[in-house]
Amino acid sequence: MSRTGNRRRGRPPAFSYRETWKGLLRRQSTGLALCCDQFLLELLAKRFGTPLYVYSASTIRSRMIAFDRAFRKIPHTICYSVKANSNLSILRLLANMGCGFDVVSGGELERVLRTDRRLAKNTVFSGVGKTADEMQAALRAGILLFNVESESELSALAECAERSKQTARVALRVNPDVPANTHPYISTGMQRHKFGIPISEARTLYARGFGPRYLKISGVSVHIGSQIIDVKPFAAAMERVTELVRELRADGHKIDYVDAGGGLGIAYEERDVSKFSEHLAGYAEALLRPLRGLKVHLLLEPGRFIVGPAGALLTRVLYRKANGGSRFVVVDAAMNDLVRPSLYRAYHEIVPVRLASPAGTQIVDVVGPVCETGDFFAHDRELPLLQEGDLLALLDVGAYGMALASNYNTRLRPAEVLVDGKSVKVIRRRETMEDVLRPEARF
Repeated sequence: MSRTGNRRRGRPPAFSYRETWKGLLRRQSTGLALCCDQFLLELLAKRFGTPLYVYSASTIRSRMIAFDRAFRKIPHTICYSVKANSNLSILRLLANMGCGFDVVSGGELERVLRTDRRLAKNTVFSGVGKTADEMQAALRAGILLFNVESESELSALAECAERSKQTARVALRVNPDVPANTHPYISTGMQRHKFGIPISEARTLYARGFGPRYLKISGVSVHIGSQIIDVKPFAAAMERVTELVRELRADGHKIDYVDAGGGLGIAYEERDVSKFSEHLAGYAEALLRPLRGLKVHLLLEPGRFIVGPAGALLTRVLYRKANGGSRFVVVDAAMNDLVRPSLYRAYHEIVPVRLASPAGTQIVDVVGPVCETGDFFAHDRELPLLQEGDLLALLDVGAYGMALASNYNTRLRPAEVLVDGKSVKVIRRRETMEDVLRPEARF
């Protein structure tokens, strides 16, 4: 069944069509062109080349502000999930708004510290496989909290803290066994998943963490998955966490923090952007209702929700071709630039950067040049008739786009630019072949 971007009732506010004009008095319309805030995307493509990631700073700010306001009734810290988009300029933009951070590797921690070392005090370290070196680096930095995911990790952290004579504040990530209606690769809240500690075993492990001198039990953490649209699983998970907090306090533990994780999804397909506030309010209510009267500091780890709609990937049509009854549009971006469609069969709206006069539509596969059948951005997508050289924009790629990019087929990763009001700046230059080959031994 074909799917068309034209059926969608709204697109990310940062990316909209604007009428363009020509002539001395600018009275002759040249049609509609897609813009990022005030910048014509076709001019950005001409200046910086394609493929090209374009981000809207205004969208990131507005979504961050909206998220913060939704939780104004409770003490909270927003710890942006660095894995969604780890560009240093975006981290700096969020840090300037008072944002904390959630990291899952030593490398992500280093990115936060290079943004500003003082950010460590509002940084939480998650992930199932922290190494001793990563733990030591986090202890030296003085992070807010370790989200510990196993008994073995708790023991390893106790040894690191003892060795360095530095206190590690700890929350155990519990697995509430709550199903979330999302892709199985990004669902994390069931006992069959590798994440967290079964909530039924949590009190026993908390008791073991009470003894080591340099461990300080401080909170409970939960995260049930990513790209979750229905808020009911969040409410169910938080109800179980709230019950656990009361039991732990009765056991004598001082629980100051509840880390609710992230996972709130965005609408990649048909949506009404006017329902954005309603969706966010429903999510906040799902988390806050079980916590009423508990007197905890809430930690939140949004990633995709903040940056996803703020990004577009610009790509140019290289060729049109037909194999039997199948029609293909070959573009200069590939799965190494944006792997989500290949990895998750994820949907991204694809729109022409310039809207020509009505000339009909065609059902096509939008594919890249990588030597893999899985190198595609869309199958059986209804798009306006395209010509070789036309410019396309893939929307909602601000999260897990460039963060998952690779050099497969020895392709150079694209540049990234940030549009902020009337300014545009390169926040990551396009790679060169020398960048790619430099780490390799030469005999």
